[in-house]
Amino acid sequence: MKDNDLPENTESPYNRLIIRQAVTVLVVLSIIAVDPVLAQDDVVCEAEQLPGMISGFFQITTALGIVGLVVVWQADSLAEMFTMNPEQKKGLKQHKRTALKSAVILLILGPLYTVAGSAMGLPLAECVDFVPW
Repeated sequence: MKDNDLPENTESPYNRLIIRQAVTVLVVLSIIAVDPVLAQDDVVCEAEQLPGMISGFFQITTALGIVGLVVVWQADSLAEMFTMNPEQKKGLKQHKRTALKSAVILLILGPLYTVAGSAMGLPLAECVDFVPW
């Protein structure tokens, strides 16, 4: 009998036993591993200066991203003035669009996390201000 002649849905009892054991181990480990995490709900919020530090880091990162957008936009515009090749101009315009998209995403992520995190009950969203303005 060739391997091709065997039906495709042949599971041995040994394979089923291994699958059951793997599932059981995963369930037990997930219960054991998740339990201590659930006990530490507001560790970040209860720390003295940590929420303020996280908020400040997010605001600095957003500000640097906006400054980076301005620098890239101005540098690309300057390079575009001195470029004669249409393909290079097209590449510079594409680079400007990519930089603008990145800055928009950077500005949207903070408020989006704050709203979605509050709706989902995430503790970090309740005590840290992710809105950069």
